[in-house]
Amino acid sequence: MSIRLIALPADDAQAWLDPAVHTYVTAMRYPRGTEQGRISLWREHLGRPGWTAIGALAQLSPMELRRPTNARRRVSAPWTTGHEALVGVAYGYTGAADQWWNRQLRAGLGRRGLTAAQVQDLVSDYFELTELHVHPSAQGRGIGAALLTALLTGRPESRVLLSTPEVPDERNRAWSLYRRFGFQDVLRDFTFAGDPRPFAFLGRPLPLPTPPAPGFG
Repeated sequence: MSIRLIALPADDAQAWLDPAVHTYVTAMRYPRGTEQGRISLWREHLGRPGWTAIGALAQLSPMELRRPTNARRRVSAPWTTGHEALVGVAYGYTGAADQWWNRQLRAGLGRRGLTAAQVQDLVSDYFELTELHVHPSAQGRGIGAALLTALLTGRPESRVLLSTPEVPDERNRAWSLYRRFGFQDVLRDFTFAGDPRPFAFLGRPLPLPTPPAPGFG
């Protein structure tokens, strides 16, 4: 499987948004029907300051592209070969106080006893890593690390923050990736409004150390 990374253009989102959300829903094992609400949310995010997205595209044969699991992720645009399926996506934008995620984090930190000054220091001048997902068919090839590196390289913010579901002993690919990249705890066992699962907020300073050249095993 030949894979390449590409910056996904906001002005051509109709070409990649559905494949990207399908990859997200599959990777997260969400029920079908989740896509429509997420497409609307992701589309709204396109206009936020500092928005950037990176996609991982796999070159597939015509026969492979006819399989239902691949056909849904096919990306057809002038900037693709016409025989590529999206196998990974990462995006984010500059955090701001008027954003829902920022308000959730501020509230959680306040409930843990941090002062207003401490909270402000943590939640100002940051890049929110909103989503990073690799389709199960392409996991274990280093795509997540390559997406994360490409997305965060050259960011002007002083730090990056993200939230991820808590898992026992931090034993999944996402936690392994974030720890390997030096992400540290900001807030643990937080419950978002409308979601009963506990989440962790993680963060690390920017820029990243000089990364090695991406390779997809």
